[in-house]
Amino acid sequence: MDVDPLLARARGLWELLAAQPVSFPSRGGLSVVTSPGSRLCPPSWAGVVELGGSAIVTAPDRRSARMLRRALSTVPPGTRTDADALRRVLPVAEVLGPAALAYLADGDFRPSPGERVDALDPRHPGLGELTRSVGEEGSNESGIEDVTSPVFVVRDGSVVVAAAGYRTWPGATAHLSVLTDQRLRGRGLARRVASAAVAHARADGLLPQWRARPETSRRVARSLGFRDLGSQLSLRPEFGDPARER
Repeated sequence: MDVDPLLARARGLWELLAAQPVSFPSRGGLSVVTSPGSRLCPPSWAGVVELGGSAIVTAPDRRSARMLRRALSTVPPGTRTDADALRRVLPVAEVLGPAALAYLADGDFRPSPGERVDALDPRHPGLGELTRSVGEEGSNESGIEDVTSPVFVVRDGSVVVAAAGYRTWPGATAHLSVLTDQRLRGRGLARRVASAAVAHARADGLLPQWRARPETSRRVARSLGFRDLGSQLSLRPEFGDPARER
């Protein structure tokens, strides 16, 4: 069976980020690889990415890889990034995620009509005011301070109240970041600025990626034409001292 081109490209990105040779197996399958330098997760953690019903997993050491392979083989496809499901079969110290992964295929983009959106340098002081207004947790969740593209904004007078941009990832991927003033959410501002950022990424031939946990954010992505293809989760396993197995 032919793999959907959008799914194939998304999988190719995460195979690159695994930092060791690994491929998504056939639907429902699982591939686990030892990769201390994996970018699927923080250092010394394990990373799980499930796309199109199959999953790849990176482990920080060989012992963890064996334990993860054995435990995750008992978890049904489609639930391998479910934190509760993993805790039932693994000793887990800490979890980040899961986050849904959505991508935009050529021809699916539904741009947002609306008023003017301005483009700013990522270092513009107005962006600092917006990030401070939502607090450290909100700013970190959005990733807006890490973008490498211009930042597309809506202002209320001179104050930036919504912003979006992207960071260029491997595999010619544009990782989207969106942030809106908490007091003005639900007014379509996120869609307006995200639409401008997506249009900029597509003009550069990049694959737009939307990674999010809140359902409100996922709805914005779907309104622009993004397709949910899977999810990502990072976990810190409690398997003892991994240095003994290296």
